[in-house]
Amino acid sequence: MPANRPSPHPEVPATPIHAVVGEDFAAVNRTIMDQLASRIPLVETIGQYIIASGGKRLRPLLVLLAARALGYTGDRHVTLATLIEFMHTSTLLHDDVVDESHMRRGRATANDAWGNAPSVLVGDFLYSRSFQMMVEVGSMRIMGVLSTATCTIAEGEVQQLTNVGNPDIDEAAYFETIQGKTAMLFEAASHSGAILAEATPEQEAALQYYGRYLGLAFQLVDDLLDYQGDADAMGKNVGDDLAEGKPTLPLIQAMVAGTPEQTKLIRRAIRKGGLDQLDAVLAIVRDTGALDYTRARAEEMADKALAQLEHLPASPYRDSMAELARLAVDRQN
Repeated sequence: MPANRPSPHPEVPATPIHAVVGEDFAAVNRTIMDQLASRIPLVETIGQYIIASGGKRLRPLLVLLAARALGYTGDRHVTLATLIEFMHTSTLLHDDVVDESHMRRGRATANDAWGNAPSVLVGDFLYSRSFQMMVEVGSMRIMGVLSTATCTIAEGEVQQLTNVGNPDIDEAAYFETIQGKTAMLFEAASHSGAILAEATPEQEAALQYYGRYLGLAFQLVDDLLDYQGDADAMGKNVGDDLAEGKPTLPLIQAMVAGTPEQTKLIRRAIRKGGLDQLDAVLAIVRDTGALDYTRARAEEMADKALAQLEHLPASPYRDSMAELARLAVDRQN
């Protein structure tokens, strides 16, 4: 058991973006704790640990903002937002086992604290509970969106795994991977919120693509920060992606723009993994402009997300969604 175990009562993140749906978020947090209930104590212990360990909770936020932006006045958006968070949390538990991670958000991962088997099984529990809540929401269209999303996310994770150690991955293949493993759940969150609010076809498509572009921007910045971020701010170590041999966009672009010698070094670092070449790789991704290129692509995705919001009526909820797109590229963790 980690010494710095967080409180089992998750708080509403203290940001203006969350404040506009503050009451809804408080209801989501209560529902999270209710839905974590299990006759098996370890399920609750690990579930509470991972959910209460911080994070921005952007995906449930997207559900709340999308539904409210279109005038939704019911309460099923709380259940929908909660199940989206459970889906996301289950992927975190599984990812940390696959990646053999020891730190997330500045504290020990669940698999580091309790072992791989309990982490995987509790992840399975959270996935299963999310499908129970889908039934409670009672929309076949939403169930279709979310069940498709779970398959796409799983495929994206497998695709990323098969990419490890492969320096021949190009930018198109990279975007296909992050669309599946990260952007898909952002997209499903905003899309399902629109469906719940009975959006027009134009509004529904706009919110679907808003989530997709926001998720892409978010992952691009994540991959950028792995080469120029602050370990304390990020809650993980700089160079983790390189250590795992992941060919992310900063490395892909550095190989495109670098000299033959620089490209050869990066190809070797991707194949080998580890951090033996970290300093040299950091210098190359900086000197070739690969970091600037990655940020520019992230800003491009954020601008595309912002453009989709023009299809929504003016409201504080739409304003918060716009601010969220801007923060996705300006953040440091």
